[in-house]
Amino acid sequence: MEAKIKKEVLEIYKKIKDAGFEVYLVGGCVRDLIMDREVKDWDLTTNATPEQIQVIFHDSFYDNKFGTVGIPYEEKKIEDEGLERKNYIEITTFRTERGYKDLRRPDQVEWGKTLEEDLKRRDFTINAVAGDIIFTNNDYRLQLIDPFNGQDDLINKIIKAKGNPYERFQEDALRLMRAIRFAAQLGFKIEQKTHEAITANSRLISHISFERIRDELLKILESNNPYEGIKLLDETGILEIILPELTKGKSISQVRPDRHHKDDVFTHSLLSLKNSPTRDSIVNLAILLHDIGKSYVASKDEQGLITFYNHEVVGARLSKEIASRLRLSKKQREKLYTLVRWHMFSVSEYITDSAVRRFIRRVGVENVRDAIDLRIADRLGSGVKAESWRLRKYKDRIEKQLNPPFSINDLAVNGHDVMKELDVKPGPIIGKILNKLFEEVDEDLSRNNREYLMKRIKELGQEMV
Repeated sequence: MEAKIKKEVLEIYKKIKDAGFEVYLVGGCVRDLIMDREVKDWDLTTNATPEQIQVIFHDSFYDNKFGTVGIPYEEKKIEDEGLERKNYIEITTFRTERGYKDLRRPDQVEWGKTLEEDLKRRDFTINAVAGDIIFTNNDYRLQLIDPFNGQDDLINKIIKAKGNPYERFQEDALRLMRAIRFAAQLGFKIEQKTHEAITANSRLISHISFERIRDELLKILESNNPYEGIKLLDETGILEIILPELTKGKSISQVRPDRHHKDDVFTHSLLSLKNSPTRDSIVNLAILLHDIGKSYVASKDEQGLITFYNHEVVGARLSKEIASRLRLSKKQREKLYTLVRWHMFSVSEYITDSAVRRFIRRVGVENVRDAIDLRIADRLGSGVKAESWRLRKYKDRIEKQLNPPFSINDLAVNGHDVMKELDVKPGPIIGKILNKLFEEVDEDLSRNNREYLMKRIKELGQEMV
């Protein structure tokens, strides 16, 4: 078959072949080539041992017991960290595996002698496909090796466990979520017996570390089909194990004659995710969790109508606990908490510009558009239009205040002015006066001039000193 393979991959592949070893493309990269998708990770398998590979590639590295050697092939700058990092092609020696006492990693790993042995240990038919690059003059072609009919399942858009699905999931319980993640990423269906085996073995996911669960969950949430992925997690019983706070909303009705909600809290949360305008995994997690507090604060008022007072406060606290459980980074935890905590922001046409600026400071400039995305998803998940005229107007007002956002550093005076005017040394009084000035100016930006502020410094100093 015709395939677009990176030049660096071809060079490494040919070098291994020329050294007299077998080598094949394997797993996800072959799957992506068949589907004509961009390949992000190139994986090779070979009968050469790690030590033999390192003789061929002197700059390679090998530091694990699973026979995987990394070969750097391209330097790439990671801008957000400002570091120079290398991309690697992973080359793994044929291997067989035995025993999975921890339901995650094999107890015994032995080098295999054939490609077929290696493919037998893999999880799903679509990943148990290999490709041999056949070089002809100045060209090449990819010859598929597909003993488990993975290509047919790719054509039919099916996720199917290789062999006995019960055995596959009991070997490695993370495969329960990997199956669902692949279905969400590729837009595939899970084959019936595989689906039944996931459901029957769902409790095994509790043996998997939350770091691994987090990785799969976030990949589902950033896929093209996050709603379908979360639905599958729920159908198979996995969701109530990893996010019990969310599934608790199944029994909580939101129906009131004076509100637009038509579904229970859980259904609304999933429909909000279905209508998310973003593929950002943390924002989508916030959309999924934005109403989890409702299950904990639900009550009825004097008219017998259900209420959810302070659900955003309780929900934010719960989301912080979930973030800790999932081992999210500090930045991710703060973003999740902020979006859930402030998702009930008012968009009334009567609020002042200073109130808009307070909202921006409260959620952070970097989170403002994500908060709007959450509001849009929330509205669509409730069965109403994406944007009301008030929300559109509010967005316009936010844009005006964002350029740039007004902060205490923008005052026409600073701490030195306070110390000089009041003849005081550095101390808490400086910050108190600057904060008071900021509050006054934030209410009326026309007050941000030195003459007015120096006068107020003297007046505040008389009151506070």
